[in-house]
Amino acid sequence: MSESHPPYGGQPDPNSAPWGPPPGSPVAPGSTPWGPPGSPVAPPGYGQPQQAYPGQPGQPPQFGMPTPPPRKSNRGLVIGLGIGAGVMALLMVCGGTIGYLALDDDEPTPTTVGSSATPDAGTATSAAPQPTPEQPEQPQNNNAVTARSSSDMSAVCEGSPILNAAPYQSPKSAKVFNFSNSPDRPSSWRLESVGYDKPYYARATAWATVSVVGCLTLVPGSEGAGRKCDYKGTDGKTVTINYVSSRYTLAFHNAKTGEKIADGGTVNAPAVRCPSFVAYNKATLKAYASPDDGAIELAVDKFTG
Repeated sequence: MSESHPPYGGQPDPNSAPWGPPPGSPVAPGSTPWGPPGSPVAPPGYGQPQQAYPGQPGQPPQFGMPTPPPRKSNRGLVIGLGIGAGVMALLMVCGGTIGYLALDDDEPTPTTVGSSATPDAGTATSAAPQPTPEQPEQPQNNNAVTARSSSDMSAVCEGSPILNAAPYQSPKSAKVFNFSNSPDRPSSWRLESVGYDKPYYARATAWATVSVVGCLTLVPGSEGAGRKCDYKGTDGKTVTINYVSSRYTLAFHNAKTGEKIADGGTVNAPAVRCPSFVAYNKATLKAYASPDDGAIELAVDKFTG
């Protein structure tokens, strides 16, 4: 008779019967062929407590299988994860609010452009009109001309403003040209250059800097007794010219507008001695003396001083 040993190396019990019924014995209902009568039909599942032998508490499970560890509850983990998710959501909401407030504070305050009055509801606020650049002063005169040389500036004495003349600011800062004519040459104006060392002096080539034009006009009936002066003509014959003295009136005009600024008084044109060169009228054999340069200079000094 062979010895009966429990499964998995357990020590045999000499007083116990062998495991299981003898070969050929019927299996009782409700029992298993590998356990004692009354044992469960199926072996316990994994993770469930093993059933001990009756009357023997604390005995190891049959067949020597290891006891599984007790089931751990996930309730604490679920609660912890839920609390963590709630805290994260709260931080995200608070962080977004703080970030929005910080960005909102960094934006510059918009500046209102236009009228200070509050527009009515539904009315669009229009931008303030941009200032237009100051337009150059244009005289309202159809006879205004554009100068191209110093002689063109004499048009002021004929009543024509100069469109491209320098703007007039004050007598003290003005550059001045003076022109004179004569009864023999009423439309021919001659430049009278004076005050070469004075601030108001301008060379003929610097005509664009001139803002004031002084006009010397012959006083009608002011001719004096002529002085006889002999000259040789182009044919070699001697010609006697009647050299006539006279008086002129001086008036200062704004070159750009043509308007009169000031009176310069009366300027004599003396015929004390015969000039070395003279332009005369072949029909009348008369020549008119030029205005006195010294008197013109004094008048301009007084105007600009």
